[in-house]
Amino acid sequence: MEKIAIGIDLGGTTIKFAFVTEEGRIIAHWAVLTPIHNNGRSIIPTIIDSIQEKLIEESLSSEQVSAIGMGSPGSVNREKGTVTGAYNLGWVDTVQIKEEIERALNIPFALDNDANVAALGEQWMGAGQNEPDVVFLTLGTGVGGGVIIGGELVHGFLDTAGEIGHMKVEEGGFSCTCGQKGCLETVASATGIVNVARKEAPHYLESSALAKAILEEKVITAKYVFESARSQDPLAEHVLKKVGNYLGTACANIANILNPSTIVLGGGVSRAGDFLLSFVVPHFERNAFPTIAKHTAIKIATLENDAGVLGAASLAFESAEIKK
Repeated sequence: MEKIAIGIDLGGTTIKFAFVTEEGRIIAHWAVLTPIHNNGRSIIPTIIDSIQEKLIEESLSSEQVSAIGMGSPGSVNREKGTVTGAYNLGWVDTVQIKEEIERALNIPFALDNDANVAALGEQWMGAGQNEPDVVFLTLGTGVGGGVIIGGELVHGFLDTAGEIGHMKVEEGGFSCTCGQKGCLETVASATGIVNVARKEAPHYLESSALAKAILEEKVITAKYVFESARSQDPLAEHVLKKVGNYLGTACANIANILNPSTIVLGGGVSRAGDFLLSFVVPHFERNAFPTIAKHTAIKIATLENDAGVLGAASLAFESAEIKK
C-alpha cells in the first residue's frame, strides 16, 4: 500500500491541499476559500472537513496517510503546533492547530512557517533539484526566505532564521513594516520596486514614459516596471539595475556565509524570469567570494503555486521519518 502525505498551504485567500507520494508525485490537488470571517474560527474545521471529504472521494483511508504537513503565516510554534498573530487569517490569539487536527483525523500533524515550507518544496521537487544546501527567497509583497543546510531547515534560536527580507542593504532608506529602515524588502519586493521607481522618477521626467505615469499618479506595479524596462524605458532600466544591485549583493552575502549550491528566487517578482536574473547575477558574481561566485547557481523557482503543498508534504514525510 503506497503511503501518502497531505500537504496544506494556508493562505489568506485560499487553502491549498494535495495528496503527495513519497516520490513527490501529486495524486490529488484542490483548494477552498479561506473563511477568515469570525476571527478565523472556521478555518480549522474547514480544513478537517475538506480532508475528510477528499479521502472519501479518492477512496483513501487515514491509515494510508503517513502525516499531514502545513505551512502557515504568523508566528509558528513548531513543537506545540500553534500559530499566533496571523492577522491576515483573523487569528490574533494563539490557535491550537495540531491538537485540533490530530484529534479529528487521528493522523500525525507537522507545522512550519509558510516561507520555510515553500523553501522545502523548491528544494525537494523544484529548482533546488533535491540538493541538500539551498536558500529560497520569495519576492512578493515583502521578501521572505527559507534556509536549508544539510537537508534540514535552519530555524535558529527563536525560530526566526531566514528573515532575509530584513537584511540591511541601504543606510537610512525606506521605512519597513518591521520598524527599521533600509531593509531588502523595501527595495526588492514588488512593493519595493515601486518605491525605487517613485523615488527616482523626478530625474527622468524628460525621457521616461514610466516617470510621466508616476508624475500623473497612475497606478504603478512591479510588473509594469519590468514591462517598461523590456521596452527600454530609461527609468525602468535604471530602477532594475538598482534593484538587481541590492538583490545580487544580498545573495552574495548569503552565499558567502552559508555556501548553498543554489539560491532560488520565487514569488510574484520572479515571474520576470531570466530578465530578472540578468539584473541580479552580475552583481552576485561581482560581490561573492570568487570560488562561490563560480559554483553557486541563482535560479528562478519552478513550482509556483505547488511549492507550498509539496513542501508541506515533505515536512510531513520528514516528521513521520519516512521521507526518502
